[in-house]
Amino acid sequence: MRILIEEHQYEVAKVKDVLYGIDAMENVEGKVSIHYVGYYYNSLLRDCVFILPKVLMKDVDKVEKVFGRYLPESILDLDKNNPLEPYERDFLYKFAVWIYRAIVVYKNSRNSDPEIIYHVKLAQMGRGSRHLSNTYLDILLQLIQFNKDNQNFLFFIVKNMHSGMNKINWTRTISTTSAIIQNESPIYLNPVNKRRQINFDEELLIIYYSILNYIGDKYGFPKNINCQFQLITGNRFDTYLNGFGKTRLRQIKYKYFSDKALELWELCYAFFDEAKQVFVNTEKREYLLVKNFYIVFEAIIDELIGDNPLPDGMDKKQEDGKIVDHLFTAKSLIEKQESPTYYIGDSKYYKIGHELGDESIYKQYTYARNVIQWNIDILNAGKEPESGVKLRDELTEGYNIIPNFFISAKLDESFDYDNDGLEKTDREHNKHKKTHFSNRLFDRDTLLLFHYDVNFLFVLSMYARDNAMQKKIWKEEIRDKFRSEVQDWLKDDYDFYAMKARQGVDAKAYFSTHFRDILGKTYCPFTNEEIFSLALDNNDPDGDNDSLLSELRKYFYVEPCNLGDNLEEIIEDARNKETGIVAIPNKNGVLVVKSEDYLKEHSKFCSNGLYAIGIDSSNLDTIKIAQNVKSINYILFQQADGSIHFFSLKKACEIKESLDLEYERKRNRDYDHIYVVVDIDTSIELNTSDISVTPVETVSRPIYVTLDQIKNK
Repeated sequence: MRILIEEHQYEVAKVKDVLYGIDAMENVEGKVSIHYVGYYYNSLLRDCVFILPKVLMKDVDKVEKVFGRYLPESILDLDKNNPLEPYERDFLYKFAVWIYRAIVVYKNSRNSDPEIIYHVKLAQMGRGSRHLSNTYLDILLQLIQFNKDNQNFLFFIVKNMHSGMNKINWTRTISTTSAIIQNESPIYLNPVNKRRQINFDEELLIIYYSILNYIGDKYGFPKNINCQFQLITGNRFDTYLNGFGKTRLRQIKYKYFSDKALELWELCYAFFDEAKQVFVNTEKREYLLVKNFYIVFEAIIDELIGDNPLPDGMDKKQEDGKIVDHLFTAKSLIEKQESPTYYIGDSKYYKIGHELGDESIYKQYTYARNVIQWNIDILNAGKEPESGVKLRDELTEGYNIIPNFFISAKLDESFDYDNDGLEKTDREHNKHKKTHFSNRLFDRDTLLLFHYDVNFLFVLSMYARDNAMQKKIWKEEIRDKFRSEVQDWLKDDYDFYAMKARQGVDAKAYFSTHFRDILGKTYCPFTNEEIFSLALDNNDPDGDNDSLLSELRKYFYVEPCNLGDNLEEIIEDARNKETGIVAIPNKNGVLVVKSEDYLKEHSKFCSNGLYAIGIDSSNLDTIKIAQNVKSINYILFQQADGSIHFFSLKKACEIKESLDLEYERKRNRDYDHIYVVVDIDTSIELNTSDISVTPVETVSRPIYVTLDQIKNK
C-alpha cells in the first residue's frame, strides 16, 4: 500500500512511479504536490495508492509531519519501509474506508459539485495479475459487489438447502415407528422426514451475510441481505474478527467445488485475514478522487450542524457575493425559553494547529452584518421572520447576540472515532471581538467570533454512515453544547443582571431619556416585556460600571444573574427582600383522600394526628401534590357512602420515601411507592356544609385541590 498526503511537497523523483497515470499534481522546480484526496490503482506498481487529507499533518519545528511524528516520505511505501506503530498502521489501513465512504456520500448528495469528483469504478474480481498488497477497502468493496452480481447463485444455494426438508419418508416411517389406531385409521406421531445434516453451504452464507451486516453497521455500506439467517453478531462476531473466522473457514474450505463458492470463500477469508492476496483484473484503471477536499469538509459540517434550506429565505451566496458556509437557528444565548437567534459558522479545513488569517476573520464579521441586515429588512417591511428570530428590541434598541464561529478539524490523538469532541481550539487566538463602542454587548456593531475544533474522525464517520437518525440526534446535542460553550465564554467577559422597573417608573420613558447611558447595554428578549437583561464588560473599559449600576438601581430592581436563569424569580426575590415582605404561599390547598372506613381510620390517628398516605411517584396527581405540598392546609376524607370529614393541619405536609414508626399508614398496595405525611389537628372536625367534592368513584387516589374549587359548588 502506498501513502501520499494532500498538498505535501514531494520530490518528483521519489513519487514519479507512484503517480503513474494520474495527472493530479503540480510540478514546480522538481517538487510535486497532489491537490486531491482519495485513492487509485497504480497498474505500473500493481498496488493501491491512497491520498490522505492534510488534516493528518502537523508542523513540528516548521517541518510537516504525519501525526506530528513521521515525514510523509517515510511512509510512502508501507510494505518496504514501515516506521509506523502497529496501531498507527491499522488506523491508516481503515481510515481510507471512511474517506471512500464520505466521498461516495458526497457524490450522491443533491448539493454535490460534480466538477471536483473523478470516479472510475473498481475492477471486478478475476484471475489475472494481482495486487502486491491487498487493502481493506478492496476487500469490503468486493464483498459488496459479489452480493450485487450473484443473487441467482445465492438463492440457488438457499433453495437447494431447504428442498425436501419436510417431505415424509413413508417407507422408513412404517418400518421403524409404531402407529396408533384411531377410528380404524393409523396415526404416526413421529414420521421420518429428511434429516438435517451440517450444511457447509449454509454456514458459508451465514458468515458472508454476517460480514455484510458488520460492515453495514460499521461503515454505512448498504447491506442488501435478502435471506433470513440467524447472523453472527456482537461478541460472537468479535471472536471471528480475533482469529476464529480464519480458523473456521480453513476447516470448511475443502467442502466447496464450484468456482463461485470458492470465490466467496476467498473473499470471506481475505476479510478476516486483511493481508491475503486477492486476485483482481488490473487491466482497468480504477480511482475515486476528489479535488479541493475542503468543499467536502464543508459539506460534512453543514450536513451535521446546519439548516437546509436556510432560515427566512436566506441564500448562502449573500448580496455582496460572499458565501456563508453554515447558518441555522437555535435557542438564544440570553433567554431561558426557546426564543431563537441565528448561528453563523465557517468551516476551516487546515493542517493541525494552523492559525486563522486576518482575511478569514474579517469575512466572518461581514457574514454577520449581512445576516443582521437581512433580519432588519424583514422587520422594517412589517413582516415577521418565519424562524421567529427578532434581533432588534424596539424598546431598548438593543440587538440580540449572534454566535459567530469557526470550526476546524483536529485529529484525535488516540484515533478515537467515537469522541465527538467539539472543543475550544488550542490555537493562540480562539476568541475575537469587533466593536464600534466599548462596553456595548447588545449593539449591532459588537460582533463576537469564536473558534472551535471538532474531531475529524467523528464527523467523517458520522457523515459516511449516512444514518439520518444518528445525524439528527448529534445535531441537537452539538447545538446545545455549542450554545453552552459560548455562554461560558460570555460569562468570563461580561457580568449579567436582571432588571425590572420599580413601581411608578415608566421604563420606556427612562430608556428614552437616558438613551446614551444604556444603549447597547440592555436588551429585552423575554416573553415578559417588563424584564430586561443588562450586560456590562467586567473589565469596565469606561470606568463607569459602578456609577451606572448605582443610578439604575434608583429606578429599577437590578440583580446579578447567569445566562439562562429565571429572571422573574430573581426580580421577585429582590423585591421581597427590599420591602421586607416574605412571600407566603397560598395556604388554601386541600388533600383529598378516599377512605373506605373512616371510623376505623379515625380511631388510629386520634391519639397523635400523624398520618401517612402511600402514593404513586409517577402519577400526575402525585406530581401536582408534590408541586403544591407547602400550600396544603387541610385534609378531607371522602367515604364510600359520599360523606366527608374535614380537618385542618398543624403544619405543612411533607413527601417522604421512608417513615418513622410514629406515623400510622394508609397502605395502597397498587402504588405504595412514597408517602405524603400529615400532622392533623384532630381537636375539632371542620364544618362541611358548604363543601362538596367530585363523586367518590372518581377519587380513587389522593388528589390536590384548592378550597375555592370545592366550596359552594
